[in-house]
Amino acid sequence: MIQVEHLQKYFQKTIKQPGLAGSVKALFHSQKEIVKAVDDVSFHVDKGEILGFIGPNGAGKSTVIKMLTGILTPTGGSCLINGQNPQKNRKRYVREIGVVFGQRTQLWWDLPLTETYAVLKEIYEVDDTRFRKQMAFLNEVLELEPFIKSPVRTLSLGQRMRADIAASLLHNPKVLFLDEPTIGLDVVVKDNIRRAITQINGEENTTVILTTHDLEDISSLCKRIVMIDHGKKVYDGSLYHLKQEYGQMRELNFEAANESDIPKLDYETAFAGNGLAPGDVTLKTEGAMVTVGFNTDKISVEQMLNYTLGTIHVKDITVRDADIEEIIRRLYKGEKGVVPSSDEAGG
Repeated sequence: MIQVEHLQKYFQKTIKQPGLAGSVKALFHSQKEIVKAVDDVSFHVDKGEILGFIGPNGAGKSTVIKMLTGILTPTGGSCLINGQNPQKNRKRYVREIGVVFGQRTQLWWDLPLTETYAVLKEIYEVDDTRFRKQMAFLNEVLELEPFIKSPVRTLSLGQRMRADIAASLLHNPKVLFLDEPTIGLDVVVKDNIRRAITQINGEENTTVILTTHDLEDISSLCKRIVMIDHGKKVYDGSLYHLKQEYGQMRELNFEAANESDIPKLDYETAFAGNGLAPGDVTLKTEGAMVTVGFNTDKISVEQMLNYTLGTIHVKDITVRDADIEEIIRRLYKGEKGVVPSSDEAGG
C-alpha cells in the first residue's frame, strides 16, 4: 500500500551572526547551511498493516509524514501510496487518505460536529447512503453520540480527538495517518482510542501509520515499527525481533529488610569477571526499595539472585522483563548500534 524509496528532504537555512552587524552582513553575504531533515529513508507498508513510526524529537518523523501526505515535496527519492504520487496526483490522492495531527484540528471551532461532518461530506462528495452508514459505524466505535450536536469549542480534549479521528474517516480512506493521536489524554480515553483504532483497522482493513511518543500506543497497536534518528532509518522490523535484540535487559526489584545494608551491594565488583560494559548493570534506590537493571547476556538471573540474597536480607523480590519503553530508550541511545532492517530481521 505504501512504498517509500530513498526519500530525502533537505532544507537550506541562513547562518546569521549575533547583533545588528550580523543582521546587516547576512543581507549581503549570507552564509547558507544545508540541513538534511530526511536522508535516504526507505520502507514499505502492506495493506491493512498498522505501522509504528517513531524516533526522538527532531528525528524527521513529521517531515516524512508531510511528504507522504503531499504537504511537502521530497528533495529526492519517491513515495507512492496505493500507486499514487502524493504531490502529482494531489486532488485524487487526498480522497484516499485520512490525517489526524494530535496538536491541530480540522474541525470548525464554532460549528456543531453534525454540521462539520455535513461540510466534509460535501467536500469529499460522499453520497447519502454511504455517509449514513459510515456515521453509524463511527458513532458506534468512537461513541460520538453524547457530544455530536455540541460546538467543537465546548469539547474536551478527548472528545475533540475522537471527533477528529471520525472526521478523517468519513470518506472511508484506504490509509490513515495518525500523528500523536493520544497526546495529552488521560489513561481511560487513550485506551478507548486505541480500541477504536484496532476495530477500524480490523473491520475496514485500513492501513495505519502511527507516529507517537507514547510507547503504550506502539505495544498495543503495532506489530512492526520503523524508527528514524537524525533523518536516517535506524530500525525497521517487528516488535518481537526488537524485544529479542534489546530485551536482554531485566530488572530485579526488592525491598531491603534493613536499609543500611544496601551499600553492601557492589554488583560491578561482584561480576567484574563477566566482561561488563557500561549500562550492563544499574542500581537505583528509593529508601529501602531497590531496582537493579542487568544484562542477562552477561549476568544470569540465577547469578543475580544468588549474589543479592547472599549479600543482604530482603523482604520481597521480583524479576521482570524490560518493558518496551526501556528497550526503545536503549535503541535511541544506540547502546547496541544500528540493528538490521526488516529483510534481515525477518520483519
